[in-house]
Amino acid sequence: MKSFKKLALTAMMTGVLAITAACGAQGTEGNKEQAGEEVKQLQGEIKIDGSSTVFPIMEAVVEEYGMTQPNVKVSVGSSGTGGGFEAFIAGETELSNASRPIKDEEATALKEKGIDYTEVQLAYDGLSVVVNKDNDWVESLTIEDLQKIWIEDGTTKKWSDINPDWPAEEIKLYSPGTDSGTFDYFDEVILDGKPIVEKATLSEDDNTLVQGVQGDKNAIGYFGYAYYAENKDTLKIVKIDGGEGPVEPTNETIESGEYAPLSRPLFTYVKNTAIKDQEEVYDFVKFLLENAATLSEDVGYVKLPEEEYTKQLDTLETLK
Repeated sequence: MKSFKKLALTAMMTGVLAITAACGAQGTEGNKEQAGEEVKQLQGEIKIDGSSTVFPIMEAVVEEYGMTQPNVKVSVGSSGTGGGFEAFIAGETELSNASRPIKDEEATALKEKGIDYTEVQLAYDGLSVVVNKDNDWVESLTIEDLQKIWIEDGTTKKWSDINPDWPAEEIKLYSPGTDSGTFDYFDEVILDGKPIVEKATLSEDDNTLVQGVQGDKNAIGYFGYAYYAENKDTLKIVKIDGGEGPVEPTNETIESGEYAPLSRPLFTYVKNTAIKDQEEVYDFVKFLLENAATLSEDVGYVKLPEEEYTKQLDTLETLK
């Protein structure tokens, strides 16, 4: 298996990844034939867009899927959760990746278009707050600290504003863009609907955020756990005190919910008509649910309990 973390995070620099599922297919098929299995070969095209946080999981799944179905072309975009839902509503995609649940207005727009959909939960993520590797003063932050740092109040934010023992240096902030589900989640649990600091650098490309924090000793940023895991040698994780003491995001603290309030589920949404009418879409979603546990952890996220995937596979069968 290839290093999906490196593949996924490198591919993000291009914004959109189109994967033609031919690579490595022959060898995989040969193995299945030796095992006495027959795989029905399908054809078609599946378009996916949405969350840059979910992107690494979906990229890994698509790469593996291509080894069994080389004639199904699956393209994955990373325009952000909001941008993905816009494409989904417009009928441009079969699946829409999201790092937050669908909003009421998005659900209403789909209903108006006569589009029925199913929510598929893929894995857990721990939204990770990071600082520069050379930052030797920040070890943990409370929710109140994060609010002081990130909410616009008309002042220039300095580290000494949070703790007088810290440097009187301006904080440089890096945040996902407002079209991102990660931003929406941060807005909900930290900003509480208040405006983010105007000087913050916002980007839908998580690699831009990673590079920004790497390049400035006074920087702070946040993004999905996989992007921290991929760059942990050059970034410093910040423990978050949600009221029960400082907690570092790890597979264990994210899955248990101890890393609160920044633990969250990751989703993809699929059109019911696509599952029913396009055999390749049904087959892909089935493959996705059968492999999401392993591949989500391969790229740095946290798998769901096995029974959750089984339940969703049962739901998929009823939709078909």
